[in-house]
Amino acid sequence: MRIVITEFISLDGVVQAPGGQGEDDDGGFAHGGWSHPFFDPEVVGGSFTEAMENAQALLFGRRTWQTMAAAWPGRAGDPFADRMNSIPKYVVSRTLGEADLSWNNTTRIPGDEAAARIRELHETEGGDLVVMGSPTLVRTLLSEGLVDELRLMVMPVLLGGGKSVFPADGGLRTLELVSTAISPAGVHVCTYRPAAKS
Repeated sequence: MRIVITEFISLDGVVQAPGGQGEDDDGGFAHGGWSHPFFDPEVVGGSFTEAMENAQALLFGRRTWQTMAAAWPGRAGDPFADRMNSIPKYVVSRTLGEADLSWNNTTRIPGDEAAARIRELHETEGGDLVVMGSPTLVRTLLSEGLVDELRLMVMPVLLGGGKSVFPADGGLRTLELVSTAISPAGVHVCTYRPAAKS
């Protein structure tokens, strides 16, 4: 499966708490829900719809999974929500137990086995393994060279600090821009893939 990362991201590289106030206040982050003014159903929403159409499964870090698991089951009846609820899901966690996996069709990947287990999934045939949010997990995937596509919805806003998906290990990782679209609100939906090594 291809591993596809899809993220709301500010111009200064912050991905923290785009969904709403109180979603993630770590580090005193006070801008929860910052992505809402820039969301439009055609360009930004269309990017998520496209990602879900090609998805065979979803992959989350624990915190993002818990946020999603609290939100999506209550929205049954909407086609996107129904797809989110029915698709196979994986959550990487050191703390969740099997009894905690209340969101339909979820499998836990133990945190200490994450890289190896995700590498196994990556090597299987099939559609995309889509990651939303989950900044700690995404940094690991980028560091391990396990990302096939990085879809960034770059919002025209500066947040002044917060969580990032990018490794800070000094490594050089060259990407190729394969598509871009611009929404009426100025969101750049940019799709990148790792550049071929020469």
